[in-house]
Amino acid sequence: MILIRGGQILGGQGLVDGDVLVEGTVIVAVGPDLGSGADLVIEAGGCLVGPGFVDLHVHLREPGEAWKEDIESGSRAAAAGGFTAVVAMPNTDPPIDDPKVVGKVIRRGAEVGLVDVACAAALTMGRAGMAPSDVESLYRAGVRVFSDDGDSVEDAGVLRDVMRRVARLEGALVAQHAEDTSLSADGHMHEGPVSNRLEVGGMPADAEMSIVARDLDLVTETGVAYHCQHISGAGTVDLIRQAKVRGLPVTAEVTPHHLSFDDNAVNGRDTGFKMYPPLRSRKDRDSVRAALLDGTIDVVASDHAPHSPDEKSVAFEEAPRGVIGLETAAAVVNGVVSDPVLLFRVLSTNPAHIGGFDRHGRAVMPGEPANLVVFDPQSEWVPGEFASKSSNSPYIGRTLRGRVAATIHEGDLSYRHGGAE
Repeated sequence: MILIRGGQILGGQGLVDGDVLVEGTVIVAVGPDLGSGADLVIEAGGCLVGPGFVDLHVHLREPGEAWKEDIESGSRAAAAGGFTAVVAMPNTDPPIDDPKVVGKVIRRGAEVGLVDVACAAALTMGRAGMAPSDVESLYRAGVRVFSDDGDSVEDAGVLRDVMRRVARLEGALVAQHAEDTSLSADGHMHEGPVSNRLEVGGMPADAEMSIVARDLDLVTETGVAYHCQHISGAGTVDLIRQAKVRGLPVTAEVTPHHLSFDDNAVNGRDTGFKMYPPLRSRKDRDSVRAALLDGTIDVVASDHAPHSPDEKSVAFEEAPRGVIGLETAAAVVNGVVSDPVLLFRVLSTNPAHIGGFDRHGRAVMPGEPANLVVFDPQSEWVPGEFASKSSNSPYIGRTLRGRVAATIHEGDLSYRHGGAE
């Protein structure tokens, strides 16, 4: 048994003080003074105890690029970040468009056993944008999220076809990386005064907006559940807000780094600030923050994108896009969201619901699955070393507030700050 003692617990009626007792894979009791007969006691004074975090957007790099990350190292990073479930993106080598590969990823995640690893699958064969994947077979293999992440499906006819097919699959959704490459080609950062001053090719916010505007018309026609990945611009926020007012089945995510930084962070040409989509203006950053707080943006997803030091240690224009984020995500959100209930909503409850994780994102109550995080919202720390194989983080050397004290996955301790006992 595991006893989590003295925390502030997110139960069915909001936050309450008390203890949580876990036996097997289930929460067996929640209340004051539950005793001391447990095999493991986690002291949670000053901490929040809630459903484990769920990340809808991670890159585990397996198959094909295991030197950057693999399912085991990515699972360790996720557990260290308080996550109990993640969705692995399909832009691997080869791309995940085959049920057999889906099965391998899911089985490997289960073997590691630190988090539930679900697998997104490509919308189009080979992520080439030319022909729909066999979404029905992929769905039967366990896929619920379909995305060509890393690329948009630019052919509207192909996208409409695959949207119609996904719409017939209960609980499935289309997740779009929104980028019109006819506008963003040869760009490496946000198009604006900073890119002009640095003489670096720019990627306008319109490149994101134009794809989302087109896609929303197709959502209206097909009725498919649509998830907009890593929103970065104020204009896109407005489109999502309007779509929700119209009652369209639309959800959206923002990354921690787009909540934190704007394009001024690129002034030093530090490749740790080169990501996809690019960091945009301060107005854009403030807009996505406000949209997270008012519910227009539903979830925070890390877009954890590991790259090796050699890949990032090149000129800014030559470096790959992407940063890691699993281990710092909750601290970043904690710096933006002051309400702990909202913190769990955007990091746990909403993503679990959107991603179809029935055993995650649930209130901490007797009889519920023991997928939990103990999070200290006041603890300050400076990221330096990571469980991830990669260290391409924009938060290295920066003081963050809020740290995961422990993560419990299906009743087992998957992470404890300072080491497991």
